[in-house]
Amino acid sequence: MVIRKSQSNRPTAVDLFAGAGGMGLGFEQAGFDIVAAVEIDPVHCAVHKFNFPGTVMIPLSVEGLSGFQIRMAAGMGDAPVDCVFGGAPCQGFSLIGQRILEDPRNKLVLDFVRIVKELDARTFVFENVKGLILGKHKKFLVELIKAFDEAGYEVQQPWQVLNAGHYGTPKNRERLILMGARKGEILPDYPDSETNVAGKKIADKNLPVGPTCEDALADLPNAEDYKTLLYSDTVKTNRYGSPSPYAAEMRCLTDDAWHFGYVRDWSPDELTSSARTVHTDISRRRFA
Repeated sequence: MVIRKSQSNRPTAVDLFAGAGGMGLGFEQAGFDIVAAVEIDPVHCAVHKFNFPGTVMIPLSVEGLSGFQIRMAAGMGDAPVDCVFGGAPCQGFSLIGQRILEDPRNKLVLDFVRIVKELDARTFVFENVKGLILGKHKKFLVELIKAFDEAGYEVQQPWQVLNAGHYGTPKNRERLILMGARKGEILPDYPDSETNVAGKKIADKNLPVGPTCEDALADLPNAEDYKTLLYSDTVKTNRYGSPSPYAAEMRCLTDDAWHFGYVRDWSPDELTSSARTVHTDISRRRFA
């Protein structure tokens, strides 16, 4: 995978809890250069490095990691950081977990605040599960906003829970998004929750509007036609169907599919991430 040389006039960002780079890709396509990414899991580090060869990967926990160390690893010197973004591990907040406020995994949220301050970032975007706004965890959210305030940052309020299904994705996924800026800077605004990316009005804010799973997947070949995928997750094929407009963008078949992101070299005849298993009739009925 090859990436074009970075342009010096692009805003810069640091990705915390980077994973494989999903959030980073969104920032890149919005016009940012991701100068550094921090991720503790070695497999995710390797995948991220493959996906973002121009980003310095720091394979460490944020706990105990300083803003100075990030700057030195990325070779940034004292260059300004326009945004720090990320979603701290959410096991302590998730609605399917025990929701214990004192969960030690929740401390990483405060490390996010600390690194934002130490990098003197102009803005930040913090993502987490909806459970953070409910019950006793709402007290933690109040404390988190206070921590940002004490660190010299103003949080855009009222904060919002955004549904990805309202912004052009085939999923019903709600996430708390906190956005803020250094005091004295202009606060970032939330996207208009009344419309999706296609500009269509949303009749019911609780329901996704936009592409369906069929729009996203119907043109893919049937993985069960390839025995290779029983022991590999990649196979070469030319048996794609006619893509929907959404799928065409996801397959990078349109002129503007990369948005402000860097164009990668890739093989469109490879079906990837498609390892399969042999399903029983019972499991097939359950999925259907």
